[in-house]
Amino acid sequence: ETKLRLKLLAVKTFTVEEAVETIGFGRFHILLFLIMGSTGVAEAMEIMLIAVVSPLIRCEWQLRDWQVALVTTMVFFGYMVFSIVLGLLADRYGRWKILLLSFLWGAYFSLLSSFAPSYIWFVFLRAMVGGGVSGHAQGLIIKTEFLPTKYRGYVLPLSQVFWLAGSMLIIGLASVVNPTIGWRWLIRIASIPGIILILVFKFIPESARYNISMGNVAAALATLQRIAKMNGVAMPEGVLREPTKERRGRFKDLLHPKYLRTTLQIWIIWLGIAFAYYGVILASTELLERDLVCGSPAPPVQDSGDDSEESHSPCHCRLFGPAAYQTMIISTAGEIALNPLNIVGINFLGRRLSLSITMGCTALFFLLLNSCTSSADMIGFLFMLRALVSANFNTIYIYTAEVYPTTMRALGMGTSGSLCRVGAMVAPFISQVLTNASFLGALCLFSSVCAVCAISAFTLPIETKGRALQQLKALSPRLSKAHFS
Repeated sequence: ETKLRLKLLAVKTFTVEEAVETIGFGRFHILLFLIMGSTGVAEAMEIMLIAVVSPLIRCEWQLRDWQVALVTTMVFFGYMVFSIVLGLLADRYGRWKILLLSFLWGAYFSLLSSFAPSYIWFVFLRAMVGGGVSGHAQGLIIKTEFLPTKYRGYVLPLSQVFWLAGSMLIIGLASVVNPTIGWRWLIRIASIPGIILILVFKFIPESARYNISMGNVAAALATLQRIAKMNGVAMPEGVLREPTKERRGRFKDLLHPKYLRTTLQIWIIWLGIAFAYYGVILASTELLERDLVCGSPAPPVQDSGDDSEESHSPCHCRLFGPAAYQTMIISTAGEIALNPLNIVGINFLGRRLSLSITMGCTALFFLLLNSCTSSADMIGFLFMLRALVSANFNTIYIYTAEVYPTTMRALGMGTSGSLCRVGAMVAPFISQVLTNASFLGALCLFSSVCAVCAISAFTLPIETKGRALQQLKALSPRLSKAHFS
């Protein structure tokens, strides 16, 4: 018996973390990047859809400012509610299953919303779409859990290309579809990428980290062996062994003293980033829809392409002309402009300092937006704002996915996503209602929130640059100094 024990002790073992690092980056990860990254295309098209159809539904149903703003708010309300629920379910039943469910749910309700007979039905159905879209974050988690440490800071920011592609695609489609066959067909066409993705999810396995945390060693090992074979490398020697985590992610774990400060500051940052991001998008839509020039008191000027519209409608019924769509495309292209610098900052300055700098610059550019006096200035400042708010999202996504252990990573992302949607829910009323009352007041509010987030990012207690993804250890009331290193 003693000899048997000694033999068992002599057997080499390895963890999922060690296997992921040994396998490295290869063909599997490229496939993973393309498929899971493409979830951003579907998500961007569904979220940005409201920005390009709001002028049409305003005209069709004769909506006031607050009613138009409420559509976007309810989309994010659905996102907020489902984000927590799906995060909890993903930590218990798997990332892959919840990702598939969320796409099925989102595609179904998106198609239904194109047949909405009234404003109330449209608001309800788009809220359900928001609930489905909230599960798309599981794609990022799966990507994060399969990537080696040194590649996460490079590959994850590049996923922004997919969001940009989705945003550009929906604007381009809107410029062609809206004036011809109408906004209802635009919604139906926008559902196609999500449906296609459902068919290709089978090529991506469940997270090995999730399987090992559930005690399913055989499934985790089979997945790792498949990845090693695709990448043309050898698995680590020995036996895959990692203790099963009996307790899954629970909400109170996020508020445990070990993670409390980190969690609260992350929530503040997520809320502020979403508030700024969707504030920029909706404010630019409002500026273009009414032909305002950076808050200039001059009366709106009719776009040459809108001569047939009722410029004096009490509901401001004015559709986008070709120039407005062109401006939206240019400003949206800004989302990729700072990506190279963002990647350098994340990997060399660290997640905290990089986020603090971009948030501080966002606050500055919100104020500068009020100083421009021409359309060219407006486009330039909107371009830079979109670049900055996109960089903010890149960094906080990576940081949140890295800072929490496997058993509560999806929950941490889910709750952060919910707080993020609180900011997104408030943004429409500032961008589409307060902006018309006080343009400078709205910009100052956006700027102040970004400044608070910059300070919060700078003072985050944990830096995750170069840090291995954590497994959940026993949570003790005592804090370890190493936790804050």
